[in-house]
Amino acid sequence: MAPGVGVVGLHEGATMVVALASGRVPPRSAVLAAACDPDPGKVAAAARAAARAARGDDAAAVDGARSEARARRERAARSAGRRVNWTTSYEEMLRDERVQIVAIYTPDHMHAQHIVQAFAAGKHVVCAKPLVNSVEGARKLVALLDHPSCKLLVGQSTRFFEPFQRQRRAFESGHLGEIEMIDAHYIHRMDWFYEKSDWSKSKNFDWVFGGLSHPLDLVCWYIGKIKEVSAVASKSHLAKKYGVETKDIYVAHLVSFQGKIARVMGHYGLKELPSARNSIECVIYGSRNTSMAQYHDMGYYYTQDDGTEVKEDPLYEKRSFYFNNEVHGMHYGEFANYVDYFSKFLQNPSESGYSPNLREGLELFCVMEALRCSANNAGTVVQVDKIRCDIGLKTVSRL
Repeated sequence: MAPGVGVVGLHEGATMVVALASGRVPPRSAVLAAACDPDPGKVAAAARAAARAARGDDAAAVDGARSEARARRERAARSAGRRVNWTTSYEEMLRDERVQIVAIYTPDHMHAQHIVQAFAAGKHVVCAKPLVNSVEGARKLVALLDHPSCKLLVGQSTRFFEPFQRQRRAFESGHLGEIEMIDAHYIHRMDWFYEKSDWSKSKNFDWVFGGLSHPLDLVCWYIGKIKEVSAVASKSHLAKKYGVETKDIYVAHLVSFQGKIARVMGHYGLKELPSARNSIECVIYGSRNTSMAQYHDMGYYYTQDDGTEVKEDPLYEKRSFYFNNEVHGMHYGEFANYVDYFSKFLQNPSESGYSPNLREGLELFCVMEALRCSANNAGTVVQVDKIRCDIGLKTVSRL
């Protein structure tokens, strides 16, 4: 029987509810079992959205995606009769025996406690990025690394977006050759986020965790454990206008233990220029070829061995699955992809494992915390092993 998923945090988590209810995730892989939020209004809204998705109201697609949309409607119809527990109590959801996977979309500073509770209840976890945003939270999760039965997947949505999956396949096939440098960024005007999430303006939230985690995860995915970092940061006019307590512009440099280098940039108060720069871009410079993957657009660019530049653009075909034919920036497809991937691993574990797991999430936290420390100290180079030591994670020198 497919694992039941319980979703907690029904703002961003409502997207996961729709991804499951709509049939984007095959019912044999995972099904929606419960959904929870302390706000009864969000619970009611998510229930209505799930009902619309199960009816197929969200599956009206452009011509190129009609067959895929029709298949989703059929999958949704097969799972529509299953009972969903809509609740305002996280504890009640954790007691639900039909819930085997807890999907966490609560505010960042609450992740650690919600993960600890889920593991204590014997549940597997999918947790939205960032996994944690404090040393204290990271220490709590280090204690779970040797849990005998529960697994955790970090919901790094960018990894599961179409162009980035194509880029990864190209790397693994050897098309790019040996990686020589990576240049990645995430830039996005966030006034809408400040207006809907008041907690994002406090010192409990920092864009190095909330935004920069996207390109940083991509870098770590490719060049491995990071040895040292440096960063500079400042505060945009927009952040000052909203009274944001932390910085929202970052430029960072990273060096891996293998000597690979990367540059990462984030800006969350800019006037966007989408025709020139996509919100998220990852450029990989390899010894054989170069490639670039994009989000929100679905562009994937790469060179052939003879120098020919190729662009793949599956947006027309994939818009319904990934964006629900709504504003580009929704995450229906990515959420469906990663819960499907994780559930399949849980049902049929393999020696190769899955990624990003709990340890990888903690490694990324160490990189982000080191960058935050560097930016707060005028760009001083910080050894990431210092942060690993602070949270109780084995340093690379001791591995």
